[in-house]
Amino acid sequence: MTNLDEELIELRREIHRRPELAGEERETAGLVAEQLRAAGLEVTTGVGGHGVLAVLDGSADGPTVAYRADMDAVDAQTNVLPFPRSSRVFDEGFASRVPGVAHLCGHDLHTAIGVGVARALAQGAEPVRGRLVFVFQPSEENLQGARAMQETGLVQRLAPREFYSLHCGPFPFGTIGVSPGYGLPGLDHFRIVLPGGNDAAAAALAAEVAQLGTVAFPKSIADYNARFHALLEPETAASVREFVCITQWTEQTPDAQNIPNGLLRVWPHERHPELRAQIQQLAAAAGGHVEFPGDPFPAMVNSAELSTAAGQYLTMALGPESVAWAKASWPFNCEDFALFLNEAPGAQFYLGVADAETGMNGAPHTPDFAADERAIGHGVRAMAGLLTHRLATRPAAGDSLRPGSKGAAR
Repeated sequence: MTNLDEELIELRREIHRRPELAGEERETAGLVAEQLRAAGLEVTTGVGGHGVLAVLDGSADGPTVAYRADMDAVDAQTNVLPFPRSSRVFDEGFASRVPGVAHLCGHDLHTAIGVGVARALAQGAEPVRGRLVFVFQPSEENLQGARAMQETGLVQRLAPREFYSLHCGPFPFGTIGVSPGYGLPGLDHFRIVLPGGNDAAAAALAAEVAQLGTVAFPKSIADYNARFHALLEPETAASVREFVCITQWTEQTPDAQNIPNGLLRVWPHERHPELRAQIQQLAAAAGGHVEFPGDPFPAMVNSAELSTAAGQYLTMALGPESVAWAKASWPFNCEDFALFLNEAPGAQFYLGVADAETGMNGAPHTPDFAADERAIGHGVRAMAGLLTHRLATRPAAGDSLRPGSKGAAR
């Protein structure tokens, strides 16, 4: 283990001890900015809340490639899957000191890896070609941070040609998952209003809406892991190439009426209008109507070309056994990295952080989420290599990207 690996593990543990919810990432952002400035990067803080933006300039004739890491923690009571919690403790000595708040999605690892990639490339023996932009994003869990950073215009002015990120996943340590053309679903919220406070009608309507769903949430950690690994199997993955996942709850109004609410996770994103129309028809048949608070949040779609190119590079650099090729989208989470991918093509990868021997499941948003910390150094080396490769492969702004040209993705 290198000195950098050890320093990043300690950084991860410090963030893990002091988790901060979406919009409250002040201390985490301060740690990030301090490390990036010490590495010689140009750093801007307070971007879209507590966001941090860092720029590493190399050769002037190169392209610009961006890398994003999210920083916020989760409410440990409400933002996890309802699986039984075991008595095992994997973070002894650096457990959360903030009641009810924890890094159960792995953003503490994401942040440490992002810092590590920036440090490794800034302090490497060879200067990078072009420019690297490091985006440390707040408020991912509530899907607000990417939009808030975009509204400042700072990321867009840097005009990245490609955008990448990494997310923890329940694959074994040493594995990185790629999913060309797939990603994570879009999200839509509905609220059904019925006249007269008829709870029986509301319950019946909720049951009808539930029938529109094609996948149900996992019922156990074993089910979770089995479904995640099924994405790698062509025949199994084919069954979830298109899906609707519905979560419902009731809201009690001041007059004691139970109002059905729900979240729709849909792939592909283009199916949202169809689902809205179906729910409207069901509500109208029951004598009510549907309210949609806003437009559906977009799905995160990985570039098929760039994901494939990244997977090929990682296979060459790490070995074929180190790359897992997902053949469908994971139905149960959303990701506001989608908004960055709407501005520049790129991909999010799954970093394997599970360790079966010790019982670390590596499953984000589960009560017993735990990660093999060796994955931090592995993620740094994989992403630093990939970004360097992309800068060397991608032409500078204005150069040709004709198929088969020197700059084409490969």
